[in-house]
Amino acid sequence: MIERAGLAGLLALGLIACGGAAAGPASPTTPASSTPTCPAASAWNGTQCQAFAERIVARAPTPFIENDRPVTLEVIIYRPLGAGPFPTVMFHHGSTGDGTDKSLFTQTFTSENIAQFFSSRGWLVAFAQRRGRGASDGLYDEGFTPDRTRYSCVHSITLAGFERALSDIDAAVAYVSGRADVNPTRLVSAGVSRGGALALTHAAERPGVFLGAVNFVGGWLGEGCPAPSVNPLLFERAARFPSDTIWMYGENDTFYSMAHSRGNFAVFTNAGGRGTFNAYTRATGLNGHNILNDPHLWTGHLQTFVNSIGR
Repeated sequence: MIERAGLAGLLALGLIACGGAAAGPASPTTPASSTPTCPAASAWNGTQCQAFAERIVARAPTPFIENDRPVTLEVIIYRPLGAGPFPTVMFHHGSTGDGTDKSLFTQTFTSENIAQFFSSRGWLVAFAQRRGRGASDGLYDEGFTPDRTRYSCVHSITLAGFERALSDIDAAVAYVSGRADVNPTRLVSAGVSRGGALALTHAAERPGVFLGAVNFVGGWLGEGCPAPSVNPLLFERAARFPSDTIWMYGENDTFYSMAHSRGNFAVFTNAGGRGTFNAYTRATGLNGHNILNDPHLWTGHLQTFVNSIGR
């Protein structure tokens, strides 16, 4: 199911570069059934694992100092094969569920499905890990209860965490847009879950930087909070983005019901935002929050969106 609203924008920032590594054909691991599992930045072509990008591990400098030490952020880059500079997607990760499992904080987020979709179309993809996430330095502090046992539902606390995340994204965009293999005039802001809400709002509040914005199952607080009205507040802020956006949500999402997400989209469009809302149904029993795992559902719509913003 689809709904609509509109397009325009551009520009960028800069800084210094760091890091690099690997990619290329490699041996797959072969499960007992179906398609073999290929190493990162490669995919099964029917006969072998074939590289679709070079995977680079980089560090982005930031202006932050914590415990008297400078903070750098881990950035995993999928660079298309061939000559750059490339149009680039900044793809932002979400939360860790309810924030109670600290072991998840240090897991680096990437999506091979997103990386393959964009890299195979000539786009570089950068997965920046915010402070305290993955191998990034600093404290993970995006809206916790005072005892740091879980995410807080208190608006003042969670909104302070949102602003902290925006600051991390600023540093990551500055680093990525300053790389020689990136075309800083052709940037797209994208993300999943909390990263989807961040992608839209960051694009809106950094005018002239992004051509478009991509939101997979975006929101900041799940409906488990008594009144997750922080979500419409953020999407109303995001409505200032003058260019096209695409929203992609799954039925049976354990964090955001479809009614809640459609309501957020209505707030966005009523405030002047331009976008297309797409609703998908995964196989029976699967969590709709994980639609990144089903590219067959969204590839066509995302391709149309990419075509609309130009190459």
